[in-house]
Amino acid sequence: MALLMIGRASRILGGMNRKPSQSLKGLRQFLDPGQQELWLEGRAELPDAGERQDSIEQRIRYAPRFQKLLRRLQAPDLFGILELYGRTCLPIPRATERYYWSVSCLPSTSDKPLVRINASWMELFTLYADGDDLRARFIVHLSDFTTDGSLAPERVDRAFLERSVRAPEDLGYSFPRGSDIFIVKIRGSASIRDFLAVPRALRAVRRFNLTHMNRGRNAYQASHSYSVADYMLGEGAP
Repeated sequence: MALLMIGRASRILGGMNRKPSQSLKGLRQFLDPGQQELWLEGRAELPDAGERQDSIEQRIRYAPRFQKLLRRLQAPDLFGILELYGRTCLPIPRATERYYWSVSCLPSTSDKPLVRINASWMELFTLYADGDDLRARFIVHLSDFTTDGSLAPERVDRAFLERSVRAPEDLGYSFPRGSDIFIVKIRGSASIRDFLAVPRALRAVRRFNLTHMNRGRNAYQASHSYSVADYMLGEGAP
């Protein structure tokens, strides 16, 4: 994967330390459209912030939930998948943590997820317990998973989706309300990892994440779990 030129990298790192422009919102404060496109296509490694903005109060607030999550049988697989997701699916995750994306630990919603990643007002990715294993829900653009790039549900490329997981029975999907929205449901840690290793699927996840990280500040900042994010950013305890 090609690295960005030094001059461009310097502009990005400089942008992380200056006051955000009032005329720009979301990721555009840090990355111009060209830089975002290079990352989307896997043709650039973006230099990230060296240090994270942490909050001891926020960590303490969600410490009981995090300790409960650690005791789950699925914890090792869950943290491994979160590390993969944080490393491959979020641009400059350190610089944008909490304020442009967040991860919730055991959120109190009726579907009882283990963790949920959000940006702006949108859910991006959720992991659930499935017996001793995991199942995932990815929210993506429908047009990335149709045979002709259209928004027609009947054009969904099921053959491609089934090839992206270990077994066809690991796959499910649905069509929620909204333009160009598609939900991909995957059972099993191995199939979740396989899906994220497929270039077309990874690009689709990245594109949806860029869409919503560009829409402005994250609405779920108050529920961010820094302890879970440690694992997403490669800083979790082994």
